[in-house]
Amino acid sequence: MEENRKHLLQKLEEKFDAAGQDLNTHLEGLLHANYITYWDYIKTDALLSLQQQRTQFPDEMVFIMYHQINEIIFKMMLWEIEQVSSNKNLTVDFFSEKLYRISRYVDMLSSSFDVMGEGMQIEQYQKFRHTLTPASGFQSAQYRKIEFASTELINLIDNRFREDIDRNTPFSHAFEHLYWQAAGKDHKTGKKNALLANFEKKYMDDFIDFMKTYNTTNLWTCYKSLPDDKKKNIKLLNAMRHYDHTLNVKWVMAHYHAAGKYLAKDDGTVEEATGGSDWRKYMLPQYQRRIFFPELWSAEELKNWGIDNLEGYTILT
Repeated sequence: MEENRKHLLQKLEEKFDAAGQDLNTHLEGLLHANYITYWDYIKTDALLSLQQQRTQFPDEMVFIMYHQINEIIFKMMLWEIEQVSSNKNLTVDFFSEKLYRISRYVDMLSSSFDVMGEGMQIEQYQKFRHTLTPASGFQSAQYRKIEFASTELINLIDNRFREDIDRNTPFSHAFEHLYWQAAGKDHKTGKKNALLANFEKKYMDDFIDFMKTYNTTNLWTCYKSLPDDKKKNIKLLNAMRHYDHTLNVKWVMAHYHAAGKYLAKDDGTVEEATGGSDWRKYMLPQYQRRIFFPELWSAEELKNWGIDNLEGYTILT
């Protein structure tokens, strides 16, 4: 015990000496410092003060908290992706570990829609949703950054424009042809609605910088930079396929079905999303064709992307 204390004091002295600091001053400060508490560390009071309803309907609180939880999970995903992206000596084990972490977060997302899908009265939602226009979950900046950080930009371009865009295309031009632009544009005039215009006013410059940062360090490019023998690692391949399919098919379809429950009418028609998008076409994977790692899927799997059952991909052995 005594030897351990001496060792710790020596290490502390070395640490503070290296920073030009006096160890005794810091030790004296400990005498007056309060112990850390759970609520101070987690910032519980601040966190629980962030739920501000716009109406008196109780289920609006479910809606707010669910989306805030999603944003926390998105931040966790970006935290893991950045560690892969910035790793100068990337190994298969490290890559796989981070991807499985990300995939567990995506599993949480894909299984969580019952919280909202089954957790709100339709009558309440139909009333408080009108106070949200023109806001939309479409405007999650972190979700868009996850896309940029996961794959090469060409895989996020609307299928109709991919032949005319390559790595020499200016980022601003590519941005105008991302698949999700169609959700906020009049397809005849090209005019952007408030959903898209507000989103770009807030985040476009940040997005362009982020796209540049991850242009050559996204997950797909990181994978392709590995030696050929490493790219055949089954654990890594399964982790990448799981992430790709779960985020781009399973989670999207869970969102799609939840939207259908609350926006479909008895006469077979559906209401617009709060942002005004045609959510049926915008959300369906078979229309989006958003695939992060296209070369890791067979021709048959690509053909049936988003059409087959939600578990419809093979675990490699």
